[in-house]
Amino acid sequence: MPRAGLDVDAVTRAAAELIDEQGLAALTMTALAERVGVRPPSLYKHVPGGLVELTHRVATLAAQELAELFRGTRSDQGGAPALTDVAGRFRRYVVNHPGRYAATAAAEPADADDPLAIALRDSLDALGEVFARYGLPQQEHVHAIRMLRSVLHGFAVLDAARGFRIDVDVDASVAWSLEVMDAGLRAGRHSP
Repeated sequence: MPRAGLDVDAVTRAAAELIDEQGLAALTMTALAERVGVRPPSLYKHVPGGLVELTHRVATLAAQELAELFRGTRSDQGGAPALTDVAGRFRRYVVNHPGRYAATAAAEPADADDPLAIALRDSLDALGEVFARYGLPQQEHVHAIRMLRSVLHGFAVLDAARGFRIDVDVDASVAWSLEVMDAGLRAGRHSP
């Protein structure tokens, strides 16, 4: 019989907290069972798909959280303020939830109706609103989103690995990158 108060959402949240603290590789059924106070076989009552299902659920949670964060962006102002705002939100999320963020790259949606696919689309739509304010055609939003994510992902990964050893503030480098991105988007160069 499952422990009272323990359901799939509680197990997912516990897994998310575990990997945020210890990394995605630390997610095991044994470690999670210890965290929630049950024996490992009991977890399969909540997540019959084991680690694959757990990773998928955490990735879905992370994508939903990111979509919510991005929806709160100051996209109504457009331009540099919106770009800076969304970048700051993204960076803070990756710093505060590194395991959840890693899970988003480790899980694949099963199909278009998968909750992970829906949450990822929601987050992309929210980011698309930022780029729509630049007058960027809808079909080019994906390029702008990939550019922004690549820059911010690169900064996050290198910063976490202490890859920036030059005595120059990383935040200043991020700001400079966003200014260059903003200038390029305002210049209106679209479609290669």
